[in-house]
Amino acid sequence: MAFRLGPSSGHGEEHQDMAEINIIPLVDIMLVLLIIFMVAAPLSISGIGVQLPKSKAKGGSVDESRIILTIDAEGGFFLDKQKIPSEQLEAKMMAIFAVRDKKELYIRADKRVRYGSVVDAMGAAKLAGVSKLSMLTSPRQASAQKSDKTKAL
Repeated sequence: MAFRLGPSSGHGEEHQDMAEINIIPLVDIMLVLLIIFMVAAPLSISGIGVQLPKSKAKGGSVDESRIILTIDAEGGFFLDKQKIPSEQLEAKMMAIFAVRDKKELYIRADKRVRYGSVVDAMGAAKLAGVSKLSMLTSPRQASAQKSDKTKAL
């Protein structure tokens, strides 16, 4: 693709062709898309409303090819935002992890959920061949820790 520089008059003047492509608009669009994905990626995890328990421990990052099992306050199971009946949880997990190389599962359980629901989910994961289970929590705020310490004194 060539562009002509200068006015186009038919008087036999020679014009120089410009064979460069202006990539600045492309870079602008790519930066905007990068920002959109950086903002949207954390929102993809929080599709189901749960109140995660708070932890002082510093957590690692969640892998891109993750499988997240969410347990809401009523004990309902969700695999990547899809509701799964409790009686089908084990079969669904076996089907998912039978074809995966990484046998990792992240569990997001509401802090008000019954402990038995979490144990049921962990048992189904173990039967499905999951080798690594991780519990997702919210970080504890430093200001909340200070106020707790002052109340205890």
